[in-house]
Amino acid sequence: MSRESERNHIHDAARRAAERARQGREDPEPSLARRLGQIGVLGWVIVIPLLLGLFLGRWLDRLLGTGVLFAAALLCVGAGIGLWSAWRWMHHQ
Repeated sequence: MSRESERNHIHDAARRAAERARQGREDPEPSLARRLGQIGVLGWVIVIPLLLGLFLGRWLDRLLGTGVLFAAALLCVGAGIGLWSAWRWMHHQ
């Protein structure tokens, strides 16, 4: 490698490092507490529709005497809604 090529390589590496440092200052990484909060919110976004589907299904099953037909169906619907909501929430963050 020639001296000129080596200087260009070092100059490019220093420029890239300075750019990464600038980007880190402008958009810092979220804190651990914020990350844990996001995980908690994400969990509830999934669990609440799932539980609502289960409770509504159990109520309908008791009312109509259908065993676990509505509970199982609405549990799956609630899980689908919860996972879809979590996916949307993650892509908006």
